[in-house]
Amino acid sequence: MHLGIEGRDAIVCGASKGLGKGCALALAAEGVNVTLVARTPETLKLAQQEIQGISKAKVTVVVADITTDSGRDAVMVACPMPDILVNNAAGPPPGDFRDWTQKEWFDAVNSNMFSAIDMIRRTVDGMAERDFGRIVNITSISVKTPMPGLGLSNGARAGLTGWVAGVAREFVRQNVTINNLLPGLFDTDRGNGYLAYRASCDGVDVDQYVERYFADNPAGRLGTCEEFGAACAFLCSALSGYMSGQNILLDGGQFPGTF
Repeated sequence: MHLGIEGRDAIVCGASKGLGKGCALALAAEGVNVTLVARTPETLKLAQQEIQGISKAKVTVVVADITTDSGRDAVMVACPMPDILVNNAAGPPPGDFRDWTQKEWFDAVNSNMFSAIDMIRRTVDGMAERDFGRIVNITSISVKTPMPGLGLSNGARAGLTGWVAGVAREFVRQNVTINNLLPGLFDTDRGNGYLAYRASCDGVDVDQYVERYFADNPAGRLGTCEEFGAACAFLCSALSGYMSGQNILLDGGQFPGTF
């Protein structure tokens, strides 16, 4: 399938590894010029080299913390007129809500809600003026199925989802779409770390917990970053202009609801 986005410019946040890198790889494979944003220079450079190995598209790296104003400023200097924005930031750590103070909550909201909103604020009007824009927010299955121990993520990402539901409808006439991708557990540091955390909560060996967990998962496995990236690339494509304000689950069928 030809996605019709060759030569477009994309900002991909949290792109040095995991789901963000999966999205960047898929976009670059379609000929999209990608600006990779992450905090760690070493992994960011490795991601740049990997992407340059599979695509002739331009790959720019920005070492920055997307959850800060200065980080977002740096990204916009590197790519001032993006056609595509993939919002992604590290999720807050798991824990017991009794231990979380205002600081933990404010940090979570800043990372997983406000930072994405501010990047949209900075880019969406320019996209509308140019009659093309694709914004994808990487959120979580926890928006539909709150996950034990991830209360900070459950709350902050639900806040972003509610905000997107309103603003997405304002720009689709200008061929600018805003959608959310909701991953379940993927083969990433975050996904494997969560399984280890839940095993420790239950007082069982990690392998034992994983076997039990996937016995109840229809797919019976973790998702791959390649699968996630492909879904993101389609949402960013010229073919997806009639889809906006949606929450798309990628969870191996884990969510049991009809809607």
